[in-house]
Formats: sequence, structure tokens, C-alpha cells
Amino acid sequence: MNIALDGADVRDDHHGTFDVVIVGSGPAGSAVADVLSARGLSVLVVEDGGTYAGAEIAPDAWTAMARAYRGMGAFMSRARQPLPVVQGRAVGGGSVINGAISWRLPQDVWQDWVDADPALADALPWSELESATDQIITRLGIAPTDPAVAGRNNLLLARGAESLGLEHRPISRNVRGCVGSGHCMQGCPNGAKQSMDRTLLADAVGRGAQVWQHMRVTRVLHMHGRATGVEARAAGGGRVRIAATRGVVVAASAVQTPVVLWNSEIRHGPLGQHFQGHPGAGVLARFDAPVRCWEGATQGHEVTGLRRTGLKFEALGMDRGVLASRLPGLGRALSAEIDRMDHYTSWGVAVKAKTQGRVTATRDGTGVVHYGLGPEDLRTLARGVAWAGRMAFAAGAVEVLPGVVGFDARVTVPARLDALEAAPPLDPRAWSSVVTHLFGTCRMSSDPARGVVRPDFRHHTTDRLWIADSSVFPTNTGVNPQTSILAMATLAGRAIGEALATTP
Repeated sequence: MNIALDGADVRDDHHGTFDVVIVGSGPAGSAVADVLSARGLSVLVVEDGGTYAGAEIAPDAWTAMARAYRGMGAFMSRARQPLPVVQGRAVGGGSVINGAISWRLPQDVWQDWVDADPALADALPWSELESATDQIITRLGIAPTDPAVAGRNNLLLARGAESLGLEHRPISRNVRGCVGSGHCMQGCPNGAKQSMDRTLLADAVGRGAQVWQHMRVTRVLHMHGRATGVEARAAGGGRVRIAATRGVVVAASAVQTPVVLWNSEIRHGPLGQHFQGHPGAGVLARFDAPVRCWEGATQGHEVTGLRRTGLKFEALGMDRGVLASRLPGLGRALSAEIDRMDHYTSWGVAVKAKTQGRVTATRDGTGVVHYGLGPEDLRTLARGVAWAGRMAFAAGAVEVLPGVVGFDARVTVPARLDALEAAPPLDPRAWSSVVTHLFGTCRMSSDPARGVVRPDFRHHTTDRLWIADSSVFPTNTGVNPQTSILAMATLAGRAIGEALATTP
């Protein structure tokens, strides 16, 4: 992808002028850039991270985290149980380093939004969301995982779910020509993943949009209640000031977007409140025969039969270095585990959590996430870990490693998992979890007291300012949100384009 300006080279003050400035190049920012560039507007996308493709793709997870994850993959929430908050930091955002999982927005989630705020039915018509999703599916080549590249980690999950009568399916992913290298979360070394830098953002650049990388937007400029541009700090030390003659779109994530607004003194509504996500845990299981979970599609199969109870399961391919760090034991015992680590599966369970947190601002723009799981969500997580273990035994595992402090390190009898579900530890420190899929900190509402943006993605009090990322989602979705973010942001781009067409 052509990068018009690299902030690493900007050491002095720099200025620019565009019709629209978009903060963030992930799925939301890329979708808006795609729509607005097609309307002939001059568009600038400003990205904190840098390009990450080709020879830059790291062969191991730890190097990849250092290069393309926010906080080197160790950006932590503040709580009694600090949780890693997983975010990408690259041109293309999280689409570059995620598992390429693609889900439509579930209609029952949309209906919950509309029931709570009927104005959303007109602003976000289901038919338009579905139509936008159809277009995205075509552009990104989204299709179920080919069994030829699934690998045993995925196929064993299918076997376990089928044995227990749970609904399951190959995961639909935005890939073309996947060879099952198992490197999704380090970045695709084969260029098969249809991340934003290869698709929607590249399309926008082809129409004349520009991408400036290695620049952290520190605030939105505004005057007399109207957004006029942004200020950013370049990685090279220069101060960057960009005028937006038609408007500003913030699409920097549910963590960074509220921070940018707060530091801009645009603080209307429940800014930074109602943070939600999908906390999850990994379960290891050992089989007699080799599995080699680092081979095949990184996340190629999912179990959806318990989604309505707040649980979703995925095969989770792991880099060998990460898998080794999850194995139990010390010294010779750990060495023995590493010798047979090719016999382990790695499966993840994600929770549609009810816990809500908040994001507070820091001057450097990284933000602080205050979020920890409450007892209800811990019980749901325990149920998920137990079901993952049951599926593993049903698929032929000889032992399951739940990874729960205070419970059996190794479970060899399936019935033992019933005890974990019946009486789980409710101390959050007993659980090894991460939080992905972040929502809600600038949520959408027709009521100005309850939302930061209107149903048409416009800020409630600042004109010519729109927010297009998952921070506007009224709730979490319970499923992987990349495709629904793309669909929502496509509608945002259309609404912005229509607004700009009727105003000077």
C-alpha cells in the first residue's frame, strides 16, 4: 500500500488540508474512507501504527506483538484481576492480526438495540445492514473454512461438538487462497488474509485517499461547536496539524476514541462509560495422537450451539512459543511437556459478558481501561471452560487442562468438570482471561443524555464530527464483530456523505 507520509520522518511542524480526516485505519475507518472516497471527497486517514506486511510479518508471536499489537500485546485493564486488552496497532488495524473470523450482526442483537431505542430501526434498517454485509462478504472473499486447510485442531473441535449434539460449523473467514499456515495472529505471511490494507483501505487509496502512518492524533480541533480538523504527534517528534474543511470522523476504537474526545474537551454524554467486551479463556487438551495446533487455519471452526446462553467456542491455533508458555510444570517436567506439545489442542471460549467498565483518558492517548469480571460472568466463563473440556473428551482427549487456579491442573475424568461448573472459583484472580472485541464507550442513542452520538453517527453536540467504530455499539454482540463493524461503518459513511452533500 502507498503511504503518503510516514510520521517517523516528520521531525518538524507539518500541516495539511483535506475535506475529511478519519482517525484510525482499522475496519471502521477503512469502510468510511472507502465510501467517502467513492463520492469524490479528498480523504486523509491518520494511523498511529505503521504498515505491517510482506517481509515485516514476524515468524513468531512475540515479535509480532511487539510490532503490530498495542502495548506489545500486554495492554492491561485495571481491576482486581487485570486483563490483557487485545488490540492491533497497524495500518489496517486489528484486521491485520486477527483470526479473520467473519460474522454477520445477529438479528437478535439488532432487535435488542431497537427494543431499547426504537429510533435505531430507522437509522440502522436491518435490510440496509444486511445489504452492506452482502457487499462486504463479496469484496473480502468471506467463505467457510476449506476442510483442506482446517488442520486437526479445528477438526477435533468439530468432532467433539458433534458428539455432544452441539451446533457447530466451519468459521467463515475473510481470506483468499489460504494455505493454513497458522500465522493469522502474527499477520498472514502469504498475503491471503483480506485485511483492510489489502481491500477497503487500498480501494480508497486507489481513488486518491491518503494514509499518514505513525501519527497519534491527540485531539480534535473545533470552533464554535464545529469540528475543524485534528492535531497529531508524529513518531519523529513533529507536531502535525490537519484542517478538515468538511468534517472529522473518529474511528480509533472503543479505547482510543473516547480518549481523543476527552482530550479535545468534547465531553458530552456518557463518554468512556459502558465499556463492554468479550472476555475469554483458553483450554488445552492432550490427545494420544499428534495435533500440531499451530498448523492449519488459526481459527477455522466454531461451536454456536450455546450462543444464546452467552458462550461461543473457537478452535484457537497457537504459535509454538505461546503454547509452550501455557504448559504446566517447571524444569524437567516442563521440558517433558514441551517434547509432547504437538499432542495438545487449544480451544477458546468467549463470553458475552454483562460486566461494564469504563475508559479514562491519559495525555499520551493510550487510555486506561477499568474492567474486571463480576461473579455472574465468572460463572458463565466456568460453564464455558467446562463445556470446552467436555467437547475435548468427546473428541478423544486423554486429559484436559482448564487453567483455573485452585481447581485441578489436569482433569482426566469428564464428570470432574461438573464440579467446576457447579462451584467455580469466584475470585477473578483464579482465571486466566483476555478481553477482545471492545464496545460501547461512545454509544449511540437518540436520547442525548444516554448517548454520545446520534443514530446517524453524528456527535450530539459538535457539528461535523462523526464516530464510526464499535464504541458506538449500544451493547456487545456476543460474536466476532469485524464484519458488523464494517457494515455499521459503511452505513456511517453513507450518512456522512449524504450530510455533506446537502451542506456547504
